[in-house]
Amino acid sequence: MTVRVMIADDQAMVRTGFGMILAAEDGIEVVAEAEDGVQAVELAARHRPDVVLMDIRMPRLDGLEALRLLNRPGAVAPPRVVMVTTFDDDEYVHRALHGGAHGFILKDAGPALLVEAVRAAASGDALISPSITLRLLRRFQRTKPVPRKPQVELSSRETEVVRLVARGLTNAEIAAALSVTAGTVKTHLGNVQAKLPARNRVEIAAWAWESGLLES
Repeated sequence: MTVRVMIADDQAMVRTGFGMILAAEDGIEVVAEAEDGVQAVELAARHRPDVVLMDIRMPRLDGLEALRLLNRPGAVAPPRVVMVTTFDDDEYVHRALHGGAHGFILKDAGPALLVEAVRAAASGDALISPSITLRLLRRFQRTKPVPRKPQVELSSRETEVVRLVARGLTNAEIAAALSVTAGTVKTHLGNVQAKLPARNRVEIAAWAWESGLLES
């Protein structure tokens, strides 16, 4: 099954570079390119991509606002958006996570991570650049906010999975750490999403950080 991708970035060289990386991969096809947020929303409606690689700072409409419009209430089968940016800013990460992004990676993360983020989003998974995950964890540990008492009852294994998700591990890495199959990890994550509820693993990670689950 081919993953249909749209690239939204105001720099032509970035769009070309990403397009070349993705074109070299089996099962991935770039179906559209947008140079600003307004065009991204319009082309997403026209081409119905599975995944959108979305820059944040773009003219006319920034990527975070375009993300909000794509995920607006009533939207039918919205694409899964991976935010790809040069700007490693905590506020951007926070807004993207709560806006329903299926990943957040930096432009200098390298071709392998870019491809992995596309495939993860297409499968309903999500990926955050490890450097961002670790920094966010350090920030939460440093500020030590008063955690909210989790209002959701998770099993011990679900709790283990959520903690590892919040630390940026992939399903394969979680499976290896817990000595289970990747399919079992996906089942646990599906159960957790239904309990929270959360639209994706990025929102699961955000919930874990904010509820203080990593501190317990």
